[in-house]
Amino acid sequence: MRTAWLALIPALALAPACRTYDHYSPVVDQNGLVPATRFARYGHEQASAVAIGRSLAAWYMGETPAELERQAAQATCFALRLPEVAKVEPDPLGHRLAVTFRSGWRIGVVPIPDGVEPSETPGIGTLLPASADCR
Repeated sequence: MRTAWLALIPALALAPACRTYDHYSPVVDQNGLVPATRFARYGHEQASAVAIGRSLAAWYMGETPAELERQAAQATCFALRLPEVAKVEPDPLGHRLAVTFRSGWRIGVVPIPDGVEPSETPGIGTLLPASADCR
């Protein structure tokens, strides 16, 4: 009986050590960060970064590589419609976009799932028409 208890102790100690395979939830967790609506008020480029993050969250479809590619492609198309965005480098498996603005500022944008439509973010200005490859 005592041997059975001794064998059970290491098994119980290792049970919480098993990782989950959910990589999306820790990335989109906004706890401890400046709220998106407040960050958007810091400036025009910050509002654009929030809108891009919201578009990245709005296009979330699942965890398969094809779904992640489509999510990143749709958010990239939205980001390129903002006049101040110069370049977007998607990282679909990392759930983020690297956005370079015309001013030279570069920021990593993660999904912001706060339920606000990306185009309704105050301070982003007028969106450009979508390019031919984004339709």
